[in-house]
Amino acid sequence: MKFFFLLFFSVVSVSAQEILIDGTIYNAKTQEPIPYVNVSFLNTLKGASTDEKGYFFVDVPTSFLEKKVHLSSLGFKDTIVDVKKIVADKKFGMVEESFELDEVVVAKSLGDSYVLNPIGSYDLKSGFSSSSTPWVLATYYPNIGASKKYVNKVTVFFQKNEGFKRRASKFRIRVYDVDPVTKKPTKDLLHKSIILETFAENDFVSIDLSAFNIKMPKQGLYIGLEWLFVPYNWYAIKGKDPLTSKLTIEDRFAPTFGGVYNKNQNFKVMVYGMGEWTDFKVKSKDNTKHLVPAVSLKLSKEKQ
Repeated sequence: MKFFFLLFFSVVSVSAQEILIDGTIYNAKTQEPIPYVNVSFLNTLKGASTDEKGYFFVDVPTSFLEKKVHLSSLGFKDTIVDVKKIVADKKFGMVEESFELDEVVVAKSLGDSYVLNPIGSYDLKSGFSSSSTPWVLATYYPNIGASKKYVNKVTVFFQKNEGFKRRASKFRIRVYDVDPVTKKPTKDLLHKSIILETFAENDFVSIDLSAFNIKMPKQGLYIGLEWLFVPYNWYAIKGKDPLTSKLTIEDRFAPTFGGVYNKNQNFKVMVYGMGEWTDFKVKSKDNTKHLVPAVSLKLSKEKQ
């Protein structure tokens, strides 16, 4: 089975011109560390994520001291800060994002359920992997029909990865509203950071989101898969530079999300990295289908 890699990674050789940058990201209000903050160096393909204690570290070229980093975490305002400030202070506080209170739903009665992008393990044709910098891979799901619907369950499928030797890896699930003008993902509809764990012996993982009462927006929504660049997910592939024949190390981060080819053009795919959303398009050889993440979304209709 052929793998398709989302990012073309940079080959990294050990260099004396690199510097270790590390620090702790914390909640500016509570002073508590923030786990799984994605730290991306702007205008580069380099980044890391904080661990459970809010700590991160990464080796970068010394020239990166003149750059800025983009800090991103669910529940906090995206922040851009000078690398030199992180180096000098060894810590940085992020401000909590204020969410509008959702409409209170009292004892809503749900009827029939149906699945968008239904998938079986036999459908998997490719995979999405990440290297160098944290990314979010998001798939658009349209709102079809006039009835009110609520997000019930999300199921994510994975590709087997022989290079990753740990039994499990972690990632974050995201749910986004849609900007009516740009059609890109916008505000988070899921206000809680949910970290999921996938195990090597399983082809998929499901998460029941019905308790969050997420109403399907009129313009549809995006389901995002966010890689976490923590040591728990890291693995390396050794090789040789094709030009110099020098030993190289390719950093990779699990998991490898499954991919399927779908004829339905409604399932738009976008990636978020370095502070912006961009389109992601890969078509099948016969040009009739396009590659989308192997993610099924189960919706439940509200009874009238």
